[in-house]
Amino acid sequence: MRRCVVAVALGLVTAAAQAQQWPAKPIRFIIAQPPGGQNDVQARIIGLRLIELWGQPVVFDNRPGAGGAIGFEIAAQAPNDGYTIAMGSISTLAVIPSMPRKPRYDPLVDFAPVTLVSTSPYVVTLHPSVPARNLKELVALAKAKPGALSYASSGTATGIHLTTELFKMIAGIDMVHVPYKGGAPATTDLIGGQVGVMFNNVITAVPHVKTGKLRSLAVTTAKRSPALPETPTAAEAGYAGAESSSWQGIVTRAGAGAAVVSRMHADLVKVLALPEVRNPILNQGNDIVAGTPQEFATFIRAEMDKWAKVIKTAGVRNE
Repeated sequence: MRRCVVAVALGLVTAAAQAQQWPAKPIRFIIAQPPGGQNDVQARIIGLRLIELWGQPVVFDNRPGAGGAIGFEIAAQAPNDGYTIAMGSISTLAVIPSMPRKPRYDPLVDFAPVTLVSTSPYVVTLHPSVPARNLKELVALAKAKPGALSYASSGTATGIHLTTELFKMIAGIDMVHVPYKGGAPATTDLIGGQVGVMFNNVITAVPHVKTGKLRSLAVTTAKRSPALPETPTAAEAGYAGAESSSWQGIVTRAGAGAAVVSRMHADLVKVLALPEVRNPILNQGNDIVAGTPQEFATFIRAEMDKWAKVIKTAGVRNE
């Protein structure tokens, strides 16, 4: 018994020493998106401040492809020494792992959540030619002509796609899915009238709503977005249960150790409190969360359960 107590004590001392010494070399920051995407922008804003705090280089490693699965499959194979972190999202940590054909990683096994960084609503946007001024009119239009309306997404099994499928289920409507290779080309065709509807990211939608190129009907979060204060929530518009958000969070490899994860979390909370970090993220239409690792782990499990049900009911398949 005494030997066990000594072993545990030595283990705690070793873990504490590792946390004090960490980081002793550069940190690899995997971003499962191409440069310029929301995950990439947030990762770089945060990472540049972590360089100052840690006194070590942060090497940004963009690994896009397969909706983010490629980047996270790479991250899952990294050493579990705390020197690899990754910027996760609704797609990489909740939707893709819930699809029928699983990726070569498991968010609940291969990664240690550090913190949920931010959340933001999707905005129900229309081309002005679509004769609907509110969500109920859009639903009535879709019910009057089942399958006549088409909606754009940034790709199959993305947050935009699954959020629209969730709304279709709640509203009892049929719209044709038109997937694109990213949000930018999808938005371009929405503005051009090639598709009529898109549940778009707020940062992408707002400039076009303000210029009148698109019409906004609702946001999918429980509260209104400061970026579109006059646009009601889906619940306010009569469709409770359609809540969904785009989100970003940072993870490291499982096995990095509780002390290192705790240090990472504490430092990220400090960085996310800096005005030069907070303001750009808030200006993208996000809310900053900066919750605990335990809260993020619970959140990921809940999101996986939620989207697995939508995927099964809607019959969404891997491309």
